[in-house]
Amino acid sequence: MTDFDYQKQAQDYYSNAPVIILGSGSSMAFGLPGMGELAEYIKAHVDTGLIPGGELGSWSEFCRLLDAGVDLEMALEQANFSEEATDLVIQVVWGLINDRDEEVYRKSVSDRSVFPLGHMLSHMLSSSLPELNIITTNYDCLAEYACDQQELYHYSGFSHGYTRRLIDADHVRCGRKVNIWKVHGSLDWFCSTTNETISISRAQFRPDDYRPQIVTPGIQKYQKTHLEPYRSIIANADNAISNASSYLCIGFGFNDEHIQPKLLNKCKRNGASITVVTHTLTDQAKSLLFDGQIKNYLAIERFEDDDHSKIYSSLCDEPIIVDGNFWSLKGFLGLIM
Repeated sequence: MTDFDYQKQAQDYYSNAPVIILGSGSSMAFGLPGMGELAEYIKAHVDTGLIPGGELGSWSEFCRLLDAGVDLEMALEQANFSEEATDLVIQVVWGLINDRDEEVYRKSVSDRSVFPLGHMLSHMLSSSLPELNIITTNYDCLAEYACDQQELYHYSGFSHGYTRRLIDADHVRCGRKVNIWKVHGSLDWFCSTTNETISISRAQFRPDDYRPQIVTPGIQKYQKTHLEPYRSIIANADNAISNASSYLCIGFGFNDEHIQPKLLNKCKRNGASITVVTHTLTDQAKSLLFDGQIKNYLAIERFEDDDHSKIYSSLCDEPIIVDGNFWSLKGFLGLIM
């Protein structure tokens, strides 16, 4: 037993209206693929007949690296494919994630209990708070569906309607708003041959000559995110982080250079609080969170089975094991609401 009150710490951090950071772990809980599954799917489904002849050697090396256990992002960085070869990877990744995303959407239409995130957003906005910020590296639209289920207006950089275009945030004025900053693009974003980016709601097709606007891991990621709409989206995400004093990370592995530097600097220099809720804390997360420079943190991961949690806290010298599922978002809501 311990006198450490982790519930109070969780509630204190939550009361400061945290910016919400969604990582791949938050979507994997709904059956969306993780990096390992994506790697196997890319190997199996990219049509090698369409790969430029001069890159077939790079493709073979890429597959060899994956077979040797190298993670997908590092393998793609080392392969350094051309834009043409990268587009083949993007098409395959888009297809798999879009199919899984569609399955979740269909379920959510008839089951209003699907998204704990929606319940949390609604709870946060039940006060005088006018808007919330979500920052995500995910391509899927689960955050948008969670807002829809709770009848919350969400803004992701685009106008509303079936065919949406980039537009300023004040285009629609409302009492409550959730900003969703998708720093690596979205399933419903497409780029035309004239380089116009549009968003098509619930697109089960890709318009002729339009390319999915998602940024895959690898060297192209850093090149593409310097262009619009990513540059503006990342700038808005940076502003959200800069203006916040609390952060709630859900399924985030701290492996993204677009989010974590500013986030961690704010925690180190300004004493901002950070809560991490995840199935398994990555080694990278542990290294960054527990290096002694972050003064206000709470991290919760699964321990041995779904009904036990391991809790790390800046208020406790050693991690503690507790009964209860507090590592999932649904379980975590039991601590804070």
